[in-house]
Amino acid sequence: MNIVANHIKWIMLVSGVLTCTMVYAAIAPQDALRATFGETLDGPVADIVVRNWGILITLVGAMLIYGAFNPAVRTFALTVAGFSKVAFVALVLSHGSRYLGSQVGVAILIDLVWVVLFAWYLLSRSSVTA
Repeated sequence: MNIVANHIKWIMLVSGVLTCTMVYAAIAPQDALRATFGETLDGPVADIVVRNWGILITLVGAMLIYGAFNPAVRTFALTVAGFSKVAFVALVLSHGSRYLGSQVGVAILIDLVWVVLFAWYLLSRSSVTA
């Protein structure tokens, strides 16, 4: 039996709830940047962009939670969330180790674990249907 497929609902719920914590960036953008990256951005445009970033990340988390309860959308939710997390990891790592000492280093590690679990599930499901 595939342990990930057997527990995908809980994997998606935990990942979704953790991902939704980025609603913090929509509420307190400068505090979220400081907590996550150890830096801030100045100006009203920065607040708009960071708030939007927080909302979009929260929506990905909500999609994971929704997908946990609705198997028909799991593949879509896991694919979108996986690509989003890979893009985030790649963008942060494109700056070398600059941010790895911040909280974002932990977020990258956790996101990579989610990506592996999502891919494991998706690959196991595609081999079942093939």
